[in-house]
Amino acid sequence: MTHGNGTRDGGQLADVSALRPGGHAVVVGGGLAGVTAALALADAEVRVTLLEGRPRLGGLAFSFRRGGLTVDNGQHVYLRCCTAYRWFLERIGGAALAPVQERLDVPVVDLARPEGRRLGRLRRDALPVPLHLGRSLATYPHLSLAERASVGRAALALKRLDLADPALDTQDFGSWLAAHGQSARTVAALWDLVGVATLNAVAGDASLGLAAMVFKTGLLSDPGAADIGWARVPLGELHDRLARKELDSAGVRTEVRTRVTSIRVNENGGWSVQVPGETLEADAVVLAVPQREAHGLLPEGALDAPENLLEIGTAPILNIHVIYDRKVLATPFLTALGTPVQWVFDRTEASGLGEGQYLALSQSTAQNEIDEPVAALRERYLPELERLLPRARGAEVRDFFVTRERTATFAPAPGVGRLRPGARTKAPGLYLAGAWTATGWPATMESAVRSGVGAAGAALGALGRSRGLLPDFFEEAA
Repeated sequence: MTHGNGTRDGGQLADVSALRPGGHAVVVGGGLAGVTAALALADAEVRVTLLEGRPRLGGLAFSFRRGGLTVDNGQHVYLRCCTAYRWFLERIGGAALAPVQERLDVPVVDLARPEGRRLGRLRRDALPVPLHLGRSLATYPHLSLAERASVGRAALALKRLDLADPALDTQDFGSWLAAHGQSARTVAALWDLVGVATLNAVAGDASLGLAAMVFKTGLLSDPGAADIGWARVPLGELHDRLARKELDSAGVRTEVRTRVTSIRVNENGGWSVQVPGETLEADAVVLAVPQREAHGLLPEGALDAPENLLEIGTAPILNIHVIYDRKVLATPFLTALGTPVQWVFDRTEASGLGEGQYLALSQSTAQNEIDEPVAALRERYLPELERLLPRARGAEVRDFFVTRERTATFAPAPGVGRLRPGARTKAPGLYLAGAWTATGWPATMESAVRSGVGAAGAALGALGRSRGLLPDFFEEAA
C-alpha cells in the first residue's frame, strides 16, 4: 500500500473543528470492527461505504469450502460477558445460531494421570461470585489440595486489582502468579488453561493488565460471565452472509475485492479515499484494518507516535482439522493437559459432514509450530488424539488438513497497552477501529466489536449525528 501524505500548509493537517451534519462515511476494512462501525453509522442515518480487500467479510473469523464441507479457518468462541459481540449477533439476526451454554462446563482431560482418573471439570453452580466456582475448584482433580487453596487466595488478590492502574500493563502475569503462591503446575493446569485460549499467550508472556481484565471480567464479575458460546453454523454464515444482508438493509454500499491505496485530507477538511479506478469523497473515515496496514495508510500527523503501531507484536494460532469415519468425541468440546493438544471441538454438524466426525483443534501460542509441514503435524497430533480419545484408536482418518493464522492476534505482552491507540486520531474525521486498538480487551471478537462501536460513536459526534442508538456496554467490563 502507498502512504497518503494528507498534508497542506507546510505539512499541517487541515484544522476542521466540526464536520457538516449527515454526510458520508467510508469504512476501510470488512472484519468485525469495520462491519460494526458501518452498521452503527448507518443506523444513525449516515451514508456509509464499506471497503474490503478480500472477497468476503468477516476478517479473521471466516469460512471456506473444502470438498463438500464448509470449514471455519479456526474455532472461535466467546463468553457470556462478551456483551458487545452478543449485541453484534443480535444486530445481524444471528444470536440463535451461536448460543451460549446454559452453565459453564469445561471437560479437562489430563493424560499424565492414570486411565480412569483423567477427567476433571471446570463448572459453576448457581451461587453468587466467588462461591459459584467453589465446588468445582474444591473437587478439581488436576491440582493438589494445597494448590486449590492457593488458587482461591490468588483469585481474591486478583479481584482487588484496579484495572485502571496503568502499572499493571508493565508487569507480566506469570511473575504476579508466582508472587501469589501459584506453582508451575497450578499455572499450567488452571491459569494457562483459560489464559492461553483468551490471550493467546502463556502467563509469563502476558500483560498483567490484560490477564487481570480477562479473569476479573470472566470469572469474578458475574456467576454466568464465563459461560461459553460458539457458532453452531459456519462463521461465514454469521460474519459474511448475515452481516452483508444487514448492511444491505441498512443502506450501506459494500465493496469487496476493493483495496484502499491511500487516504488523504482535502482542502475543505473532507477526505479522499483512493481505490483502483475510483476516488471516494468522505466526511469521515474509519480505518478498521490490522495495525501494520493502518500504519501504511495513516496520513502524516494523524498520530503522535505512528511507529507504535509497528511495535505491537503479533501471535499465531494453528488450527488442525481431522475427519474420522466414526464418532470419537462424545462432548461438544474438551481441553487437555499433558499433551500438545489444547482445545478440541466437534464441528461435524456445522460443517455439513454427513457421516463420521469432524474435529477441530485450536492451538494458540503456536509460534514453534505455525510453519511446520502438514506431514509433521499429522505425525505428532494423530497419536495424541488417540491417547486423548480412546475411540479414535483404529478409526480411519478420512482427511487431515491445517489452517494457519500467522498474525491471528496482537501479542498481549507487557507494555502493549501504551502502544494501542484510541479511536480518535489528531486528524479530524479520521478514526481507528480493530481489536488491537485501546479497548481494554485482548484480541478477541469482543474487542473488535467494541472498537467498531467506539469509532462510530466518535465519528457520529463529529458528524453532528445522535449517538443515542449506540449500544452502551463500555462500563460493563469494570
